[in-house]
Amino acid sequence: MRAMNWKTARALLLALICMVSAALQGCYSFSGASIPPHMNRVAVPLFDDASQAGIAQFRETITRKVTDRIQSQSGLSIEADPARADAVLTGVIISYADEPSQLGSSSERAVTNRITIVVKADFEDRVKNTMLFSQTFVGFSDYTVGSYSAQQTAIANAMDQAADALFNRMVSNW
Repeated sequence: MRAMNWKTARALLLALICMVSAALQGCYSFSGASIPPHMNRVAVPLFDDASQAGIAQFRETITRKVTDRIQSQSGLSIEADPARADAVLTGVIISYADEPSQLGSSSERAVTNRITIVVKADFEDRVKNTMLFSQTFVGFSDYTVGSYSAQQTAIANAMDQAADALFNRMVSNW
């Protein structure tokens, strides 16, 4: 009888935790609440690429990932002309690496490689004429050696990590 009560209590506790979690889901967001009222428009010029990786689409991809986050997760709008923007976010891809991350147990050959992307960003408040931050952001992801599609997915994941970290720094700065 006592075991039955414990099982019932455990089930009720689990149900309560699930209901509270469901009720709180989505309560926290970056809806622009932490962005100063004077800041409405941000310019994000095309990022530079100093990585010497020779991959043409890196500049456009990382710039798009950051601007998509700004538009969908903040109250800021994207301004094409930096001269008319309240803030300007400039960025440069500092480095790109595709290096072994795990060696096989029976050989000295890599089983997985790690993509690492480092982005430096400067965020300037043009209204108050102050530098809000100048910082580097890193994204990385592992993939199975020999799989081109896994490599491309790892590149996208590493860029997503760097873009997320950069965006989170932008909106949590205040």
